[in-house]
Amino acid sequence: MPVPVPGAGPGCRASEDEAAAAADVYLEVQRSAAFQEVRSRYLRFVVPGVAAFFVWYLAYLVTATTEPGLMAHPVAGAMNVAMLAGLGQFLSTFLFAWAYARHARLRRDRAALELRWNTQELTRGVQGGAL
Repeated sequence: MPVPVPGAGPGCRASEDEAAAAADVYLEVQRSAAFQEVRSRYLRFVVPGVAAFFVWYLAYLVTATTEPGLMAHPVAGAMNVAMLAGLGQFLSTFLFAWAYARHARLRRDRAALELRWNTQELTRGVQGGAL
């Protein structure tokens, strides 16, 4: 199936060849060790983080529906276990977002930016320097 190229007329074979060559560049980058390392760092953080957050959320839901007496237990004044757990959900959401942003900044952003620049250079070379 031909790849649509902006500004190219129908049957423009050179543009189709350039698009196919650019696609090959992206596949080459995807197979590279640097890309695999960035992806691995991402997955090593996100998969356990999401799993832990999901378990914490399900524990909150199951406890709230199966143990209403426990959730209604007063802690301090009008504050009960359910309110504290709900606030804990908000707090953990923000903590997870902060930890994700920090991990991305410290462990992935520099390598991903380098991959981006390399990919752009490779695609420029395939397209003959045109942007």
